[in-house]
Amino acid sequence: GNRRFGEMQETLGIARNVLSARLQRLVDEEILERRAYSENPPRYEYFLTQKGLDLWPALIALLHWGERYSPEPDGSCRLIVHKECGGRVSDRGTCETCGKVLHARDARALPGPGLESALDNAKALSAR
Repeated sequence: GNRRFGEMQETLGIARNVLSARLQRLVDEEILERRAYSENPPRYEYFLTQKGLDLWPALIALLHWGERYSPEPDGSCRLIVHKECGGRVSDRGTCETCGKVLHARDARALPGPGLESALDNAKALSAR
């Protein structure tokens, strides 16, 4: 749901230069496209391309794989839920509540219970 640089930077809690480099790489790979929403100063929003949308099944599978084999002590950092009913999205891309097969635009990411502690741990590691 975050399309603007400032929103992403705040949510992710990473350095601006790191986020800028990562977004540029995704634009260069045509996974995201940049669209201007302000000319003075120049500001952009980022949107998934079809290539980016097609990555969704793989990303969902990897997210669940990580939760299974390297879980955060306080729970998932991100919850992927069905926009329509709020059910969690399974590792197979279906809604665990209503059973619908979902696509990227049918779901949204929410902060999970483990996000805060994971961010704290990452900050502690980078401070070393």
